[in-house]
Amino acid sequence: MKSTDLCPRLQKSMDIIGRRWTGLIIYQLLQGPQRFSAIEASLPVSGRLLSERLKELEQEGIVLREVFPETPVRIQYSLTDKGLALKAVIRDLQQWSDAWIEPGSSPGEDDPSSSCP
Repeated sequence: MKSTDLCPRLQKSMDIIGRRWTGLIIYQLLQGPQRFSAIEASLPVSGRLLSERLKELEQEGIVLREVFPETPVRIQYSLTDKGLALKAVIRDLQQWSDAWIEPGSSPGEDDPSSSCP
């Protein structure tokens, strides 16, 4: 029996938010609407990969991409209601990691004493 036969919706949700950087992008957007450059500056991820993940999240209806017809054109990303519904999930994962994940156990972590706001 395939694992997806047990709960296809759970499998799909894990596939979506389990992709590398996706959870942290959602976490960043929980702070409110942001421009691409702000998201990129907050995460150690390439612009190409960030763009790819944002497009995937937009296709899933989790992220809204708004284009403002200004000069220069301004593009802003925010969470939809579907995306905002992940707030409790992200916060619970944050609390779990604060309680159970040892500081410095992640590759590339700069400050082992740091915690999330």
